[in-house]
Amino acid sequence: MSKNVVIGIAWTYANSDIHLGHVCAYIPGDVLARFHRANGDNVLMISGTDCHGTPITERAIKEKTTPEKIVERYHQQFEQVFEKLGMSYDEYTLTASPYHHQKVQEMFLKLQQNGYLYPKTEEASFCPTCNKFIYDREVEVVCPKCGAVSKGDQCGSCDYVFKTEDLLKGKCRICGGQTEIRQNTNLYFKLSTLEQQLKQHFEACKNNWRKNSVNETEKFLREGLHDRAVTRDLSWGVKIPFSGYDDKRIYVWVDAVWGYVSAVQKYCDEHNLNFEDFWFNNNNNQHKIYMCHGKDNIVFHTIIFPALLMATDSRFLMPDTCVAVEFMNINGEKMSKSKGNAWPMLDMLKVFPADTLRYFCIASGPERKDSNFTFDEFHKLINSDLVNKFGNFVNRTVNYKGWDNIIPNATLNPQIKELVEKTYKTVANDIQNTNFRDALSNVMAMVEAGNKYFDEQQPWILFKQEDKTKFNDVIYTCCYIIANLGNLMDPFVPFAAQKIRDAFNIKQVEWKPVSIIAGNSVQRMPVLFERMTDKDVIA
Repeated sequence: MSKNVVIGIAWTYANSDIHLGHVCAYIPGDVLARFHRANGDNVLMISGTDCHGTPITERAIKEKTTPEKIVERYHQQFEQVFEKLGMSYDEYTLTASPYHHQKVQEMFLKLQQNGYLYPKTEEASFCPTCNKFIYDREVEVVCPKCGAVSKGDQCGSCDYVFKTEDLLKGKCRICGGQTEIRQNTNLYFKLSTLEQQLKQHFEACKNNWRKNSVNETEKFLREGLHDRAVTRDLSWGVKIPFSGYDDKRIYVWVDAVWGYVSAVQKYCDEHNLNFEDFWFNNNNNQHKIYMCHGKDNIVFHTIIFPALLMATDSRFLMPDTCVAVEFMNINGEKMSKSKGNAWPMLDMLKVFPADTLRYFCIASGPERKDSNFTFDEFHKLINSDLVNKFGNFVNRTVNYKGWDNIIPNATLNPQIKELVEKTYKTVANDIQNTNFRDALSNVMAMVEAGNKYFDEQQPWILFKQEDKTKFNDVIYTCCYIIANLGNLMDPFVPFAAQKIRDAFNIKQVEWKPVSIIAGNSVQRMPVLFERMTDKDVIA
């Protein structure tokens, strides 16, 4: 029976370029989406550009422009990157859209109606020069732990996370003036009242989560949940949908995670689908909800987002599988714009084919522990796996001049048939258990089996000996492997997989063995992957 599958991929923040570390968190979602579609499931893979919050307003001030202009620039860039990477989004939107604002406001009203919001007055940093309350990143403070001067969200020297009281004696980073302490009223979300329900959710789903998600969530729950502010003094963001808070906006952490819901609603509205079939537990459909993100966003997906769903409507299904990747370092260092080592993905895609970058992110990426990218390792991996193994097997079979590219009437090797059938099952199990590296490794094992079979059978010798029956059996069997690689490789290297399907005239991806029919033609193919040279790496 087919499932209704929602795949939420972390929203990209619109204040800097996408780099390889980000892509490592996004690609797993695309692998899942492509597999589930091939398996006959109803898939909605959704995400968008995260548009609100202090960093964007800061950047707008620095560049003497507006937050809208900043968002527009990065949103267009992100769309280009995802298209070039082959990300198969069903809906890629942005939190600045009127539709999203409306849906967030509807949710916020329900939180109020359901008794989950209350006003709280407390001390806060106020800049008399700018005439406004300012928060963490807008405040410059001296770190009480190491003495370094830093932005108020986290110490840039020792990673100390500042407490509210640390921010009360600082300077405004916008104007440089001294801040003062004033009373400020914000709306708070009663997160503490949902602690027991969230613990039950954790126990029900933790077997579907990676170790990092389990450990981080367990730690958060063990320390006890505290109510959180859901409004801030900002002019850029989603407006509060009731009176008394005209000078405030909904806090970005609420606005952004609700994008998973609003994006599905938007797609369903535009495609005449029932939103409740994907997000509500009120029908007989089977469901699956994945959240794909980096390890620095775990709690927002395992605690905060489920809490908002619970508080808004009891019918909401909870995300059952969290796919949190670790960090991708580069040349042994953490990727950072300030260090100049986080190369924009748009620039990388001008030099390297998308499939090679996708392959590296899966085969050598930070699936369950931090990993490291160097151009030398990238270069070696691509030449070894994609050029020497996969590309070589495809090209030396399809483009071999000893046959006329008409699939011969021949016998399929039974061991190869069994291997292909087994690979579909094994890889399906790996992907559904979010073991993407193992899944890719198992597909590559089939590629290696194909190369071994080709070498052992020596079709070039059979051709010279005019042993037509054995020669045709070898070509037929190798073509069978390749045609099925057009399915099995689609989640990982979709552009190469499409070239195979085009050559074999396979119209759609299905997660079951492809039969090839004698008499059908196979197009000769260009080289799937060009060998990477030192010159490419230097470039």
